[in-house]
Amino acid sequence: MSTVVCFHAHPDDEALYTGGTMARLAAEGHRVVLVTATAGEAGLAASALSQGTPLGERRAGELAASAKILGCARTVLLGYADSGMADAPTDHPDAFARVDPEAAARRLADILVEEAADALTVYDAAGGYGHPDHIQVHRVGTRAAQLAATPVVAEATVDRRALQRAVRLVGWAARTTAELQPSHYATLYSPTGALTHRVDVRRHLGQKRAAMRAHASQATADGAGRTLAWFLRLPPPLFAVVFGREWFIEQGRTPAARPLDDLLASLRR
Repeated sequence: MSTVVCFHAHPDDEALYTGGTMARLAAEGHRVVLVTATAGEAGLAASALSQGTPLGERRAGELAASAKILGCARTVLLGYADSGMADAPTDHPDAFARVDPEAAARRLADILVEEAADALTVYDAAGGYGHPDHIQVHRVGTRAAQLAATPVVAEATVDRRALQRAVRLVGWAARTTAELQPSHYATLYSPTGALTHRVDVRRHLGQKRAAMRAHASQATADGAGRTLAWFLRLPPPLFAVVFGREWFIEQGRTPAARPLDDLLASLRR
């Protein structure tokens, strides 16, 4: 059995991008460790949630619940500040996107060494949709794997063509949410030909959906539709079409005509 560390930027990223893969790996007997850079305190949420518990604390609790649902053996929150979006950055001195990547990489590398990690997941070089914290996850994670000599590094991403097809299928929602327009994804995430893995997670969709639902704060907003809320409203057959597979680009592997279904295939050579 192997140990896989999944490195993410904010709570809810783990459920959306790798939740099914994490649940599948755990079900197969592998040790799954979740490391999250920030508590996502700059995320958009309904103002009513700002009363009482700070959003960062609330999201950390949601992260713990999601990790339990997905079968994680360990969860680590690195404690960096959420950097905000590129067009609306925060000014926190410890914003993850602006910390020294080498120092952050050493912190993650210590975890990789402690866990004797066989594989690490990060994001693609563009951070999927360009979020500064996601780009930093790619930089920091890639360097940490070098420092720790972790043999497999897989970049979690989305098949751009499949994503646009899925968005068209939920066109009834796209009329009210700008983010659910196919044109919105014309240059985001990864082209099909770049993918090395397409992991079938349909048997674990119940866990993935429950993990997404655990992030209740991110399904709320003031006067605006939230993408996560729309996803959670999808009927099961449509949810399976949209979320039944997860995609990765393994660093150093040449894409084949048929992407691999086994994220740990390189360890079995």
